[in-house]
Amino acid sequence: MDTQQLDWIDSPPVDAVRGVIERAASADGTAPVSEQAVHALAGTGAARHLVCTAGGSVVGYAQLEPGHGDHPSMAEVVVDPAARGAGIGTQLVAEVLRAGGPGTRVWAHGNLPAAVAVAGRLGLVGARELLQLRRSLTTPELPEIVVPDGVTLRTYRGSEDDAELLRVNAAAFEWHPEQGSWTEREIAERRAEPWFDPEGLFLAFPTDGADADRLLGFHWTKVHAPENGNPALGEVYVVGIDPDAQGRGLGRVLTLAGLHHLRDRGLATVLLYVEGDNTAALHTYERLGFERFHVDVAYAAGAR
Repeated sequence: MDTQQLDWIDSPPVDAVRGVIERAASADGTAPVSEQAVHALAGTGAARHLVCTAGGSVVGYAQLEPGHGDHPSMAEVVVDPAARGAGIGTQLVAEVLRAGGPGTRVWAHGNLPAAVAVAGRLGLVGARELLQLRRSLTTPELPEIVVPDGVTLRTYRGSEDDAELLRVNAAAFEWHPEQGSWTEREIAERRAEPWFDPEGLFLAFPTDGADADRLLGFHWTKVHAPENGNPALGEVYVVGIDPDAQGRGLGRVLTLAGLHHLRDRGLATVLLYVEGDNTAALHTYERLGFERFHVDVAYAAGAR
């Protein structure tokens, strides 16, 4: 392979990087970077971009989201399948760890053998796990939706709902370095996606009273189009409950509302992501028939 060059740049060559991402996803059977990282290619946020080129072509890419407060810097890395085996992944990971500073974490989506090997070479250890769970929407039968007294479910009406969505999202995911930092931009970007369906975004409000316009919780569903010969998949995209409304069973109710919606759209399978240490959420989803499908691991420098 031609000599490799790593460069931090402000505006990545979006089409070239997307091509690397798509080829890696096809080869590996799993997306190499997150949806959030793909959105950040537009260069509108704080993410930094590291590109590896060889012979004038992009052969590798890394994205670094700087840390803030108690949240460490987070990175994602992808190498073109045709350029693997030349140490590019190790170079990219080592550079983002250096640039990100102490505590920086690098995601390995699917925790594939190549990622495990890079982590071993660099002395990295697993610091965080994100589990993908899946469930058939046909068997076992979905439980019925039982809405608690005093609660009304409806679907998204447009940008008039965004302020409450962001308020609950920030409160529910205050601990989450990515999800909890959503702004109006993140809502607008997703509303512009081909998969967006207002009928698939469920909102729970008090039935009446002074707080009738104060959101209690939401469930945003998503549909993944057929890809690489695989059928379309539904997703429990985000479930957020206002901390003040916890303990009322709203997470289960909203999740079921979304699952029934996805089933009624003719989808056979649904997936979701949940933090590996979120015991309460795992218990809820496993009771609803979800099973573990694969795991993403965030690696960080181990103790020396």
